[in-house]
Amino acid sequence: MDAGADAIFPEAMADLAEFEAIRAAVDVPILANMTEFGKSELFTTQQLADVGVNIVIFPVSLLRLAMGAVERGLDTILAEGSLTSRVPEMQSRARLYELVDYEGYSEFDADVYTFDLRNNRS
Repeated sequence: MDAGADAIFPEAMADLAEFEAIRAAVDVPILANMTEFGKSELFTTQQLADVGVNIVIFPVSLLRLAMGAVERGLDTILAEGSLTSRVPEMQSRARLYELVDYEGYSEFDADVYTFDLRNNRS
């Protein structure tokens, strides 16, 4: 803090009481790293907020979820020869375009690229 830290990142807290002790000792935001397979228990964001933690990160969680899905997909291709049985688990093209606001982008940049969402399968 004396060197100008904007936040404190206490590493590998064993329990919520340790986060509380850090909160009592410092007057800057506290960051909690909720990474699976680490030393800390996986506390909820509410539990951490309740003991004064200001920032919670999940640095590899979504990658781990995605790579688990990739492995399951590859296993399915090996076992079934296609991903037909996994299609219901997949994000549809329509949802992807909705998520990234493809239509808004297309309108914004119509001089460079145009795209008609009505001609796509869901």
